[in-house]
Amino acid sequence: MNATGNGPDRRGRKARRTRDALARCALDLVIERGLRSVTVEEIAEAADVDRRTFSRYFPSKEAAVLDAVRGDGDRINRALRARPPAEPPLTAYRRAVLDWLDEPEGDPWYLRPRIFDLLVMAEEEPTLYAAYHHIRVDAQEESVTVLAERLDVDPRQDLRPAVAVAAGAGALLAAQAAWVRGGRPAALPEFVHAFDALSANLLEPRQHGSAPHSTTQGSAS
Repeated sequence: MNATGNGPDRRGRKARRTRDALARCALDLVIERGLRSVTVEEIAEAADVDRRTFSRYFPSKEAAVLDAVRGDGDRINRALRARPPAEPPLTAYRRAVLDWLDEPEGDPWYLRPRIFDLLVMAEEEPTLYAAYHHIRVDAQEESVTVLAERLDVDPRQDLRPAVAVAAGAGALLAAQAAWVRGGRPAALPEFVHAFDALSANLLEPRQHGSAPHSTTQGSAS
């Protein structure tokens, strides 16, 4: 029998602490000095580990810096899965984003220390922006899967899940860009409510007996 605190759980907690320390040091150093002025070796040293240990957790310094926001897409998708099944896809996505912003268990993510500064920097640094875009794309692909499951459709044939996510995520991206340019860290919800300018019923679920929305279906001659 394993002693209390030993085994896989303990190793997992230690790994999580190491990852968190690297991400925290990366964020602090990059915000203070700029992305181009910080090396992976300096991040590892600040976290009291070696370069090889850094590489076990992150492929690049950009990935380490952005670890603070990586989980936000997962939180949106968890909220999306919890939305009532009868909601139209775009409505469900919009309300999942609003649920994510509320963050009832703690401070909203956008008020966490240095998050606003990080996203300002991401708008200005091409490699950081590209890494952040990749994180968003991964989250949006998962959102498409969630909506396709809700509608019981194949997203390769029925475009509604992808179009709903593209519309919702596009509005969120525009809101976030306006927020970053506006210089007011607490104002993100004001911009996100631009979702309301979209029709919540833009992509209603298909009624029984109506023609399928398929990329392979031709028009009637």
